[in-house]
Amino acid sequence: MRKLSLVPGLGIAATGVLGLISPTATAAVTPASHAVQHHRVCSAPVAGHAACDAIRVQTDTGQAVAPNGKPVTPTAISGKTPTDIQSAYKLTGLSSGGRTVAIVDAYGYPNAERDLGVYRSQFGLSSCTKANGCLTVMSQTGSTTNLPRTDVGWSQEQALDLDAVSAACPDCKIVLVQAKSASLADLGAAVNQAAKVPGVVAISNSYGGGDVSDASYGAPYNHPGIAVTASTGDNGYQGGSFPASSHYVTAVGGTSLSKASNTRGWSESAWSGAGSGCTTLNTAPSGQSSSVTQCSGRAIADVSAVADPNTGLAVYAPTSSQSSAWAQYGGTSLSSPLVASVYALSGNTAGYANSIPYAHASGLFDVTSGSNGSCASWCSAKTGWDGPTGLGTPNGTSAF
Repeated sequence: MRKLSLVPGLGIAATGVLGLISPTATAAVTPASHAVQHHRVCSAPVAGHAACDAIRVQTDTGQAVAPNGKPVTPTAISGKTPTDIQSAYKLTGLSSGGRTVAIVDAYGYPNAERDLGVYRSQFGLSSCTKANGCLTVMSQTGSTTNLPRTDVGWSQEQALDLDAVSAACPDCKIVLVQAKSASLADLGAAVNQAAKVPGVVAISNSYGGGDVSDASYGAPYNHPGIAVTASTGDNGYQGGSFPASSHYVTAVGGTSLSKASNTRGWSESAWSGAGSGCTTLNTAPSGQSSSVTQCSGRAIADVSAVADPNTGLAVYAPTSSQSSAWAQYGGTSLSSPLVASVYALSGNTAGYANSIPYAHASGLFDVTSGSNGSCASWCSAKTGWDGPTGLGTPNGTSAF
């Protein structure tokens, strides 16, 4: 599991991350020997498999911290809240009418319902349980009792996804579908299972692997009438990454999101880790022009949302198979479920939903600064479409 050090000296004021909102947090500064890091919770994928794209902010000894280097106790909270997410993307007061967002991930997470309850209670959201019909957890075969074995890294991914949907769309129902492994075949089977569940209007996939063709693995993501979103990855400009490179999905890139003294109240720039690129293995979605993307095939991203761990989400997630605690998470694993939730709030997922933003780009916040690498066409944010952020980030639901 790869660990990436953050830029020294980045503080809360610089990143826009909210301060610790629990009096139990300590103000002691992390010693220099324990630098703040981005910790990828899933191992790198092997051929035919995917890795989750969740990133946890921590020290090199594994202690949760805020991006200013202050340690966070297990009961302290650092990161964006539901109020922040809804304010930044103009979702405050919107309702899905109880539409369902499906989350597809690998392996089991036995304490998913318990941990989601802690998160939602902390922020005053209505309960979302199996008993009240808000939460369903099932395997790739649809079983709600015979679930996959536990994997702590993928459990942390699932916690991020559950909390992100709750933050953006508190009244959405959630179906968590757990593949038995991280193989593209099993994850694809889980996507197909999610699409069978009545009421599902969006399916979020916060994982990716090497680029492959739709002819080989794309069929499970081909569900017209359901918005299928996929993370573009956390490695900056790398070319295509599947399933974000699929013709059938909405590829979701990433931004850094900070509070600002402007009309919106927030500012965004391209996150340096946001995946982008061009694949000739798959065709572009309707509305994506090669004259704009400089890609003869499918370019990513389509749209984006916050992904920078430095400006990430407060999440209540596992620290072991039994215990959980608060930590700050990011990665395009965060942006994918946020955008899936916006699709659910819009209720507009007819046909291939990835074409909708291209016809309604004026309903997005255009991100025009920041970059994720050095390349001719797909690395730097600019007016209109660009690789790291696509067409932009949600400004309400009109673009979806």
